[in-house]
Amino acid sequence: MSLSSCVVVSEHVKDAIKRNKPIVALESTIFTHGMPHPDGAKTQLEVEQVVRAAGATPATIAILNGSLVVGLSKDEITSLAILSTQHKVDKVSRRDIYQCIAQAKNGATTVAATAFIASLAGIDVFATGGIGGVHRGAETTMDVSNDLVELAHTPVCVCCAGAKSILDIPRTLEVLETNGVAVASVGQSNFPAFFTRDSGVRAPTSLASPDDVARLVAAMRLVSRAAPHAAHPGAVIGIPIPAQAEADAAEVEAATEEALREANRRGIEGNAVTPFILAEVNTRSKGNSLRANVALIKNNAHFAAQVAVRASTMTTTPSSRL
Repeated sequence: MSLSSCVVVSEHVKDAIKRNKPIVALESTIFTHGMPHPDGAKTQLEVEQVVRAAGATPATIAILNGSLVVGLSKDEITSLAILSTQHKVDKVSRRDIYQCIAQAKNGATTVAATAFIASLAGIDVFATGGIGGVHRGAETTMDVSNDLVELAHTPVCVCCAGAKSILDIPRTLEVLETNGVAVASVGQSNFPAFFTRDSGVRAPTSLASPDDVARLVAAMRLVSRAAPHAAHPGAVIGIPIPAQAEADAAEVEAATEEALREANRRGIEGNAVTPFILAEVNTRSKGNSLRANVALIKNNAHFAAQVAVRASTMTTTPSSRL
């Protein structure tokens, strides 16, 4: 079965793949479920422009009428954002892809689903806001994001602002370690915490620049191509939010605790928890968290584009130096 039979790649992304040009995958839940409308669609289009300005091709990924689409158009992004306000767009993780295809539904892809579809299309650099992880209280609820499992066998480099601050970050890093996923923080020892630059938890590795991360991507490609039929883990790169956009840690933590209590009171569970918490935190922080969210995704996209550009010039043959 050919790639075209299950994945629809837009012409501009197809051209970039053909010419071996740098590409950055982008998820879709960030603008359908992670931000209010119309901020979400506006931000996504601005993020795409950030990627282009840095010399790479953006490829927003989603499921449209049951088709896995790599490289949404401006109109498709806008339409999907509007449909999400009418509850006509599912939040799709890896487990939901088959059902979304089978029922010809619209789906906004999470980190896990985006990484999987990007990998099918041969794209291995991906920018997002933050990864999912181990939820607080997971020792009783067993609520652990599929993002951590998918990255155990999908060789994609995820450039993000760390794990969302609503999560249990030490346990999230433990699960990533168990799954063999490479984790690094950029420019500092500690892993970032989405809205804040420092989670207080030490990252396994610290890298200084996009060049360093590009070498990691080149190494990931080298190993993946050496054993193409084996499962290979990806990488998570934690990029601290710009200092000028950092939300006040105490304010965000207090808002998060209040939102978690409210979610428990309402009986909100599963994949509805994160969108609810993010919306509640934004309201309780008087919009500070949304502004921080926009700043960090643009920063991550710029960094990822730099990584993709540099990695596109590196050779990945066993005899070459990275």
